[in-house]
Amino acid sequence: MSIRLVTSHALAAGLAPGEVWVAPVGPDPSMPPERRLEVGAELEAAFAAIIPELLDLCRRLGEDDSASLAHTPSAAVNVSDLGVMMAWTRLLEGWAATDSRRVVVVCDDRRLFRHWARIAGLAAGSEPPDPGLWPVLRGFAARLRYGLRAAHAALTTKAAATPGGAWLLSYYHPGSDAQGGDAYFGPLMTERRDLRRIVHVDCPPTQAETLRGDGRTLSLHGFGSAWFALTRLAFARWRPRTEMLGGRWGGLVGRAAAIEAATAQGAAIAWQIHCQRRWLDRIRPQAVAWPWENHGWERDLARAARSLAIATVGYQHATVGRYELNYHMAANRDGFESVPDQVLCAGGLTRAALTRWGLPEGRSRIGGALRYPDRRGPRYDPAAPVFVALPGDRALALQLVAAAQALARQTGRRVLVRPHPIYDVAVAETERVSRAAAGLDGQTAVSAVVYAATTVGLEAILYGLPTIRFIARGCIAPDILPNTLEIAAADAAGLAEMVGQAPPPPVVVRAEMFAPVDPAVWRQALPPLQG
Repeated sequence: MSIRLVTSHALAAGLAPGEVWVAPVGPDPSMPPERRLEVGAELEAAFAAIIPELLDLCRRLGEDDSASLAHTPSAAVNVSDLGVMMAWTRLLEGWAATDSRRVVVVCDDRRLFRHWARIAGLAAGSEPPDPGLWPVLRGFAARLRYGLRAAHAALTTKAAATPGGAWLLSYYHPGSDAQGGDAYFGPLMTERRDLRRIVHVDCPPTQAETLRGDGRTLSLHGFGSAWFALTRLAFARWRPRTEMLGGRWGGLVGRAAAIEAATAQGAAIAWQIHCQRRWLDRIRPQAVAWPWENHGWERDLARAARSLAIATVGYQHATVGRYELNYHMAANRDGFESVPDQVLCAGGLTRAALTRWGLPEGRSRIGGALRYPDRRGPRYDPAAPVFVALPGDRALALQLVAAAQALARQTGRRVLVRPHPIYDVAVAETERVSRAAAGLDGQTAVSAVVYAATTVGLEAILYGLPTIRFIARGCIAPDILPNTLEIAAADAAGLAEMVGQAPPPPVVVRAEMFAPVDPAVWRQALPPLQG
């Protein structure tokens, strides 16, 4: 096979006859879209094949002292593209060895270019220019700015609280309120007056103040040290040990570390860890529950709480999708030491998914779904529009908008496109494509549902509607379905055909996915204050 690796600047001369192109990262170059090689399904297969190696690599990366300050060692596909770039590498290696297509790979990322240029059988042109110190300086400036804001938050946020008791540690969400209603824990706090809430440092102090209500909600900012923020956060970043920067994946590890270091992310995670440790030490709660996703700061929370004999409860509040590898126990450097004492699941399907990924059954129970009320969905009608649900990720959403427009042109079907309720994108409306004024629950009838990285896909399955998972181009869209479910999937090239033949989804009893809330389980996990 003839594979050329070039920069977008070098591609100005155009493609040779018979060549097709792909652009694994960055915006698409100004090249004929009809000659773009659609590789969504191939890339996803390569990613699935690389998962064991990715998990092992992330486990070893997690052994670094600074690993908790990064997303990459958590194997979280939605916040780190390390696994995706490993899959691309596998794909290019396979093409170079066996394929007959003539492919031009367009890459303006210097680190990626150098990594792929080593592939046997691949012809690499001149590499992209060196960005110099700009990413390093940008990252330092961002962390310094974050540190100044964190110091101000520490000095202006109230932190007085009675020790002990059971607490909910929750992210900020506009759906939470001062009366105790919480976007993640639903009405739990309004029904249990003994519970208190501490909000994550992602919540600005002014917003945290609006949640104080009767004084049962506090901000973690108030437990932080302004001196720590001023002197430490600018330097807080992930530094992989030298041995991890060599070997087959060393170039990709170095790139992942550089990407994370070019932002304030390390400072934000370091501040969260610092504040939560001080809160645990000062308040000594009997138990703390949080929306569990097994990220670095959560693993540190579990370890710190265990050292203080504080019970920890992880609430599996959303989904455990087939590519949400952050839930996989194989990536944990210390096994179950960084996992909550108990994981309360929304239903039996997600509990089974966690068990499949190594969480002992003795560490999980079904607590029920606190945030997914049972609603009536639309009926199936083959003459009704296709409903396309967009995710929060802008780049992925734009891919799906383009695929929806192509679907309408190719099939003549009417298509309703529903943007994410928070992260809106433009939808060019035509005679057959229009923005949906309401979500899936607000539709009378649909002929099929197409989704990517949104729980609307799961809702469609629960309603018994033909449901198609969209396979993205150039990335892996985190699938929200439990790793025990299989449904129809298609990339942009195959979407029109799949919509016409999509089978009914597997039958899922709603209670298996979103079980009724069990107050006794929650009361046992978060016991009322004793004495």
